[in-house]
Amino acid sequence: MRPVYHFSVADNWKNDPQRPIYLDGEYHYYYLYNADYITGGGGTSWRRATTTDHVAFRDRGVSIPKFSNNNGDCWSGCLVVDERNTSGYGAGAVIALVTQAPEGRQAQYLWYSTDRGRSFQPGGTEPVLPNPGLHDFRDPKVIWDEDRQRWFMANAEGQKLGFYASPDLRSWQRVGEFVRSDLGLLECPDLFLMTADDGTPHWVLGTSANGKGRGLPATYAYWTGVFDGSSFTPDHPEPEWLDYGFDFYGAVTYPHHDASGAVDPGLRRAIGWANFWDYPHNTPTLATDGYNGDDMIVRDVRLKRGTGAYYLTSAPTSALGNHVKRTHRLGDLAVTGTKDLKVRSLAYDLSCEVVWDPAAPPANLGLEVCRAPGGGRHVAAGAYLRGPFTYVNRGPTINPTAGETQTAVDPSAGRLALRILVDRTSVEMFVGDGRVVHSHRVFPLEGDDGIRLYAHEGAALFRDLTIREIAVSP
Repeated sequence: MRPVYHFSVADNWKNDPQRPIYLDGEYHYYYLYNADYITGGGGTSWRRATTTDHVAFRDRGVSIPKFSNNNGDCWSGCLVVDERNTSGYGAGAVIALVTQAPEGRQAQYLWYSTDRGRSFQPGGTEPVLPNPGLHDFRDPKVIWDEDRQRWFMANAEGQKLGFYASPDLRSWQRVGEFVRSDLGLLECPDLFLMTADDGTPHWVLGTSANGKGRGLPATYAYWTGVFDGSSFTPDHPEPEWLDYGFDFYGAVTYPHHDASGAVDPGLRRAIGWANFWDYPHNTPTLATDGYNGDDMIVRDVRLKRGTGAYYLTSAPTSALGNHVKRTHRLGDLAVTGTKDLKVRSLAYDLSCEVVWDPAAPPANLGLEVCRAPGGGRHVAAGAYLRGPFTYVNRGPTINPTAGETQTAVDPSAGRLALRILVDRTSVEMFVGDGRVVHSHRVFPLEGDDGIRLYAHEGAALFRDLTIREIAVSP
C-alpha cells in the first residue's frame, strides 16, 4: 500500500516535516523519524532526503540520531544556512534550532553541521532559548530579518506564538507575540515574505492550528499582514487555510531557487504530513509495508490578490508532469446520472472543468475515485450544489475515521475547475485556482482503481477530462 508518487518514510515512522534548505543545487528535506516504532520504542531522530524537483526524493539516512545527548530526543525545529558566520561555526554552516525536553521541560537547543547538513553536533548542552515555565514551548522557526540584519524566531507557546530576535542564533531576546485563543494548540509556526501576482510584497504568518471547535479545519492556518520585526498585524482577523481536508498537518513552506540559486519571491513550496494526531497510528501500511508515514504532494504556492484580500493558491508542484507515464485525454463527457470510465488506475492526476446550467443545476456532481469493482468502496469528490459546497467524502472507503470536509461554492457560476490527485494512501482535490484544497488519508484496496462520474438530479459536462498516470522511479 506504499504510495507510488508521494513521499513516504523508508520504514517504521515519520511525522513532522522540517523546512527544506537549498544547498549545492538540491533541496535537503529533514523529517522526524523513529527507527524503533514497530517494536514499540519511542523518540525521534532527524532523517534527511534530497530532491531536485520536489517529487523524486533520495533517502540520505539519519542526520541527528535520537538520544544523542542527555537532553533527550530531537523534536521539530528548523534549519538555516549561516552564510555570514554569525554563530561562529564557519560561513555556510548549517544550524538547526531544535526542541528537546530534558525532564519534560521543552526548550530550544542549537545543533550545527560543518559537512553541508549531513551530520550535526550539539552546540553545547544548555538551551539557547530556555523555557520560562510554559507547558508548550516548541517548534522554533527562524528566518533572517533582512531589514534589521538579525535573526528572527517564531516559537509555538500554547495559544500564542512568541517572537524573538538574535544577532548570532545563540542568544535570543523576546520582542513580541501573536495570540489566538480560538484555534486550539498552535504548532509549527511559519513566517515569510512573498510577492503577490500584482507585484506587491506581503508578509504571511502561518501555523498548524486546530479550528475544529469552531467548525474550521485542523491544518495550516495563515494570515497576510504587516511584520515590523517584533509584531505581526494581520490584514483580517480570521485566518485562511492552506488545506480544508483532514490530513495536512505540521506543514512547512520553503522558497524556490532558480538555476543560479537566487530566490524567486513569487513562488514558495509547501509540504505537509499526511496524518493527524486524532488517529496517528491507524494505518494498514504497518502490516502491508512495515511503515507509517507519508506526506501530501509538494505544492507550488503563490500569493494572489482577491477582492479585498490577498490569499495563497496551491497547485501540485510543476515537476509532477515529468513523471507522467501515460496520458488519457477523454475530452468532453456529458453526464446525466452516472458514467463509469474505462480507465483504471491506483496513482494518477485527474483534471477537468465541470460545467452545468446555472438555471437548472444538478443536485450533486463529481467523481467517485478509488472505486471498488462492486462499487461499494469509493471516495467521493465533487460539489453538492444544493448545499452549496464542495466536498471530499472518504466515509465509503477504508480510512482512519469516516467523514467529509466541505467548503462553500457558488452554483450560479455554472462551472468549477477540479484537479484530483489519487495515490494508494491519499486523495487530494484542488478546487478552482487552488485557494481551496481537500487532502484526505485513505486506504483503497489493490482492486479499488475505478473512476465514476456522476451528476444527480440534473446534467453536467465534464470538460477536457484528462487522466495522467504517474510513477516515480526509485
